[in-house]
Amino acid sequence: MTWDLEVLYKETALWEEDFEKMSLLAEKFASYKGRLHESPAVLREAIEASDALERLSEKVYCYAHLKSDENTSINANRARVDRVKAKFAELAPMESWFDPEIMAIPEEKMNEFLASPELAFYRRSLEELLRERPHTLSEPEERLLGSLSDVLCSSSNTFEMLNDADLDFGKIKDENGRSSVLSHGTYRRFLESNDRETRKRAFTKLYRSYNKLRNTFASTLDGTVKRHVMGAKIRHYNSALEAALSGDNVPEAVYRNLIEAVHAKFDPFYDYMKLRRQMMGLDKLDMYDMYNLLLPGCRKEYSFEEAERLVKAALEPLGEEYGKVLSQAFSQRWIDVPARKGKRSGAYSSGCYDSYPYLLLNYDGTLNDVFTLAHELGHSMHSYYSNKHQEYHYADYEIFVAEVASTTNEILLFEYLFKNAKDADFRAFLLGHIADEIRGTIYRQTMFAEFELDMHEAAAKGIPLSADWLCERYGELNRLYYGSEVAPDELISLEWARIPHFYYNFYVYKYATGMSAALKLAKNLLEGDPAKREAYFGFLKAGDSKDVLDIMRDAGVDLSTPEPVCDALDYFADVVKRLRKELGK
Repeated sequence: MTWDLEVLYKETALWEEDFEKMSLLAEKFASYKGRLHESPAVLREAIEASDALERLSEKVYCYAHLKSDENTSINANRARVDRVKAKFAELAPMESWFDPEIMAIPEEKMNEFLASPELAFYRRSLEELLRERPHTLSEPEERLLGSLSDVLCSSSNTFEMLNDADLDFGKIKDENGRSSVLSHGTYRRFLESNDRETRKRAFTKLYRSYNKLRNTFASTLDGTVKRHVMGAKIRHYNSALEAALSGDNVPEAVYRNLIEAVHAKFDPFYDYMKLRRQMMGLDKLDMYDMYNLLLPGCRKEYSFEEAERLVKAALEPLGEEYGKVLSQAFSQRWIDVPARKGKRSGAYSSGCYDSYPYLLLNYDGTLNDVFTLAHELGHSMHSYYSNKHQEYHYADYEIFVAEVASTTNEILLFEYLFKNAKDADFRAFLLGHIADEIRGTIYRQTMFAEFELDMHEAAAKGIPLSADWLCERYGELNRLYYGSEVAPDELISLEWARIPHFYYNFYVYKYATGMSAALKLAKNLLEGDPAKREAYFGFLKAGDSKDVLDIMRDAGVDLSTPEPVCDALDYFADVVKRLRKELGK
């Protein structure tokens, strides 16, 4: 039930050897400084030296952070992560010369280099780099920023330790009157309780804990947003949003179109809120009424073995080969399954080119946990196929498409469960689940994206992100998105304090675009068309070999337009209608 990290290092002494080796590889890479203009062959050798350093660095860091996340309270494991980050900061000045030196090669000469056979493999990445020419600083400036990288991340590091290791929510009475620990891992379970007072107790106690530290959390978030804004200014971007999207070569219009499309489709969401309120017999909903089951009699507990069986069956439309690889995730111990004290909260997929694509779960047996398993396996299988079919240089797919495979898996699981449901109540139960998934992944994450944009635009104007400002703006957006059917407890205005993704620099919108794409791709896979399945595998295998928007177009989804989001929300509207009909039966 835990992952096998010995694939990376059988003992810490081997990790220490690689940790020291990073300095040697950095010195070899630095030996090419001042020589990149000499010939295409020299430039190719320098890129290869850079990749060798990066590949080893990823392996060293991967082991350290996975080991630390097993138990964040073990100082020795945390210290290993800190050592790696400090080493990265130490080595950064030895790498900072590379991009500016490439930029300094005259355009005519660089065009000759790009046409040479020696650089044919690296042409795409070099062209991507040259696209950033206006935003690349001089060598001394790049070296200075590189040396400050560890310091500049201190606010997000502080949030992580405060939120995951130091914050203690204590205990509450559950619906059976038992005293139970309230934690990141159990909070969702309490919110799914059929007893409204239990939900309220969990909600109130958790957010009162954040309220006690509201100014500290505001300070860490303010520091991170300022770092994003200042970094964008230093690199001559028009905004922090433009800077964050530049790496994926995604225009700002994609981000803003998402927000506009969701605003135009609030009515189906308000209708769903009304349906929830009616089913629960309430005058108004509160925010702690968003996760409890509409049909609590259909609630089921799933052992991890049952979850494994369901996920494997649901993903059969992806074919026999995919199924064989999927089985390896369980037999080779890619997954750390159980929740436990000190373990990092939440769930993720992680790893490097030289490891398994590991999964961290905090499995508690709910249907949501089964969907989380399918989701994280989507990430890991995406990484597996990308690593298998791409050389290291192009294996790491862009974050913009990172949520597509994971969410496609969730849709396939829903469709499998719905198809095999034997009674109307469980069908309604599943429709409620997928409605909640779309609500949480498109509507809620778009609300997060809008809040994140508001924060960065305010910081760019010099407005301090105080706890009062953050609570006021977050509360306004929450009321706009949830509508008149919800009269929220004012404590929800503190939700920004517990969202780690606000530290990830415009990440959350990708959940919404990812689910929009996933709904289309899952539909294609379920049609059983071999050409459409092959197109999907083309996406899984593509890595960073093309622009992300081109990769998705090849797979069958054009994310440069609002159409996929609009189609997804039309699907949501249909789910709500079907749910109302099933409940009427």
